[in-house]
Amino acid sequence: MKAPFLAFSLAIIGSLAGSSVHAQTNPTAAVAPQADSSISANRALGEVKVIDAPAKQLIIKTDAGSLVTVVLSDATSFMRVAPGETTLTNATKITFGDVAEGDRVMAMGKVSDDRKLVPARTLIVMTKADLAKKQEADRAEWKRRGILGIITALKPETKEITISSRTMAGPQSITIPVSEKVELRRYAPDSIKFADAQTAKFDELKVGDQLRALGERDTAGTTFTAEKVVTGSFKTVAGVITAVDPATGELKINDMQTKQPLTIVVKHDAVLRKFPAAGEMGGGMMMGRPGSSGAGGQAAGPGPGAGAAGPGAGGGMRMGGGGMNVQEMLERLPMIALSEVKVGDTIIVSSTRGADPSRLTAISLISGADTLLNMLAARQPQPSGQTAPNPAAGLGTGIQFGIGLP
Repeated sequence: MKAPFLAFSLAIIGSLAGSSVHAQTNPTAAVAPQADSSISANRALGEVKVIDAPAKQLIIKTDAGSLVTVVLSDATSFMRVAPGETTLTNATKITFGDVAEGDRVMAMGKVSDDRKLVPARTLIVMTKADLAKKQEADRAEWKRRGILGIITALKPETKEITISSRTMAGPQSITIPVSEKVELRRYAPDSIKFADAQTAKFDELKVGDQLRALGERDTAGTTFTAEKVVTGSFKTVAGVITAVDPATGELKINDMQTKQPLTIVVKHDAVLRKFPAAGEMGGGMMMGRPGSSGAGGQAAGPGPGAGAAGPGAGGGMRMGGGGMNVQEMLERLPMIALSEVKVGDTIIVSSTRGADPSRLTAISLISGADTLLNMLAARQPQPSGQTAPNPAAGLGTGIQFGIGLP
């Protein structure tokens, strides 16, 4: 086994593993093996779904949904590595009995022509527990040292990005210099995972893109020194589900803004969440305007230690003061499975802009979103003569959930 190829392979398994620990699984989703980057002539990468100990076989599922049978033998070597490792220097020898469902593995061996079987000479394993710890640590770092916003200006001559970011004081303009040391990545069309963002150049960025960066803000809060920057051009739509096809993982909606029919493709790495009904929020969630105050004269918005969606005065949950981080609130919503999404549900979907505007591949999906949409729309200026707010009026102003976390 050549060292450069092995290092490259380990880098692949490390980068793909982190974002799938909490993924929603759709085991019957359509598969396109010919386009599956997790399978090559000499290896297959995926999550262990079935272990057949008597037959000494595994069935793994790639991120694209392909199922591959891994045939093991007495000659197969089993190596456990930690997420992030790029060599086998710190690998630990294990046995077939140490492999468990949910582990991420790379089976090294000649893959069959139909790409459905690989006799493995080496099985490189990252355990489900190790992956969960790594993802938790990565997510915590991005939350603690990260920033999220919309690109409002670009200066190619100085390689500076200006974003509008929501803070506790309201929207703030922040400048991000992009030096040669900054790791710059971008979501590809139809990609849905943070880990899939590809190396990008400054001239690929566009005003209106979403941006998430990791680094440090200066004391004035107007400049952010980034170590890593991830951007993407996203589309956010809302609509009422008219059809659900569990076999293909596809939903049908009518876009609230354009009134056009859309197909929403929900792959196994999409993040699905449920927004609580108004009656489940203890008096409702309030969204005040900047400077507004709630019951008892308290400023709208979470109090110290309340968190992004903490209880407000009167027992309700509040988003107000212009400083409520809607992104954080959405990330704290409970996750659900595709089977819990039904015809008649109002959903909000974020996706990258793909080749077919009538088909969107979901990155994030929020079900039960009618309450959230009505609250966001109520904050927008209403056209003269319009008596009721457009339910989709607040989509572009209050929701930025295209770029997720590791």
